[in-house]
This record gives sequence, structure tokens and C-alpha cells, in this order.
Amino acid sequence: MNHLRVLVTGSRTWQDTDTIHNALLAAWTDAIEADYDGITVIHGGAAGADTIADEWARAHRSDGVQVKKYEADWEGPCTSTCPPGHRKARRGGTEYCPFAGHRRNQQMVDTAPVVLAFQHAGSTGTADCIRRAEKAGALVRRWTA
Repeated sequence: MNHLRVLVTGSRTWQDTDTIHNALLAAWTDAIEADYDGITVIHGGAAGADTIADEWARAHRSDGVQVKKYEADWEGPCTSTCPPGHRKARRGGTEYCPFAGHRRNQQMVDTAPVVLAFQHAGSTGTADCIRRAEKAGALVRRWTA
């Protein structure tokens, strides 16, 4: 199947489902008109915009919509580019890598030529993904709340 990969990035506090649904419907329509079989919705698996996009994609599977989730590996090992001593502590004694979200954002950006960004209250994770997408030359469409 020839699907257009569409990355949805957005704030965990985004609640406007209609805006995301309409943006995804427009992306799907554009893809069909451009002779794609449908779209694959890419997202990071977080609450808010990602969850809304995931639910929309799953509800439209019969229309040629697929979904791919890229979750950040917060507790996993760091990479060679991580500075020594940068891990942060969580309650309960576990540690996490604060750069895991950035690595995940880059992985998603590397796969999608179209990015739909839903930023609420200046979300820094969404801003990071937008910067990466623009640097990669992706088509970025933005909504703010």
C-alpha cells in the first residue's frame, strides 16, 4: 500500500478533538487526491493530541488509514551523545533520560513529509518537533490554543 505518512505532534493538554479530526480528514483527502491509498498517522503515544489522533486513525481504518506509534524510551539506555550525569530522578527512585523525547521526535520526523502540529500553552515538546520538521523540510501545518 502507498500511504502518505502524516505526523501528528501536539501538547498533552490539547483537548480540541474537532480541530484534529478536521486536520486529519483534510490530510487524508489531500492524499487520496494525490493518488495515495490513504494515510499513516504517526504519533508519539502521549496524552492529548497524540491520543486524539490515534483514536481518529483507528476509527477510520476501513477508509485506508493506518497508525504507527513511536513511544519515547524514557527509562532506557542513553546514547553516546548524552552528556554524563544528565539523567534525572523520578519519584520512586527510578531515573530517566530527558533526551528520550527528542530522540523519539527525530525518529518520527525522519519518516513523515507532512506534520500537523497542535500546540497548547507553549508546549516545549511540540516546539521541538516543529523545529526538527522544519529543518528536515517537511510541510508543517500549525494550530495553537
